[in-house]
Amino acid sequence: MKISLRTLVLFAIGIVIVGAYIYANRSHNLPTGQIIQTKSVDIPTEDLVTPGVVPGRPQVEITTSKGSFTIELRPDLAPRSVINFLSKWANDYCDNTTFHRVEDWIIQGCDPKGDGTGGNNTLATETSEQSFDRGSVGVARKSYPKDKSNDSQFFVVRKDSPFLNGDYTYLGRVIAGMPVVDEISAGDRITSTVILTK
Repeated sequence: MKISLRTLVLFAIGIVIVGAYIYANRSHNLPTGQIIQTKSVDIPTEDLVTPGVVPGRPQVEITTSKGSFTIELRPDLAPRSVINFLSKWANDYCDNTTFHRVEDWIIQGCDPKGDGTGGNNTLATETSEQSFDRGSVGVARKSYPKDKSNDSQFFVVRKDSPFLNGDYTYLGRVIAGMPVVDEISAGDRITSTVILTK
């Protein structure tokens, strides 16, 4: 029986392909044996957001270099986002940050880097049917992925913005001081945040 060189080459290629497939799909089980040494690891929890129950509609006064405005939060619509921002505001996280994005229809701030790139994009986007009317407060996010929002940047719309409906987390609304929101310019600072009701 004579085997051609071509048949041998094809046979060898087939063996290599099968071997590569088996290697790539092998089990990655840990080896058997006892653990003989353990080490305790401390995991920081200050940045973790855990869901909870926030009763009512907490109010927060945000003082800026142009004056103060008060927002009423909606934990019934965005519980994780409300807990996240209440935690940050209670710990003065936004103090001395700027409103880096200011347009005729929106102001956006509390970015630790001050340029729109700060914060973590790990907060789940909590969409609702609430309309982004003038004075609505939302959570900033990148255009993709839509299911993750920024954990530090929030915005206030100066004009009705229905194109945001169902795509962004509705955090709450301005209940006092909307003229201050209208006066804010790019670079104006958040000087303090005070939780008025808990």
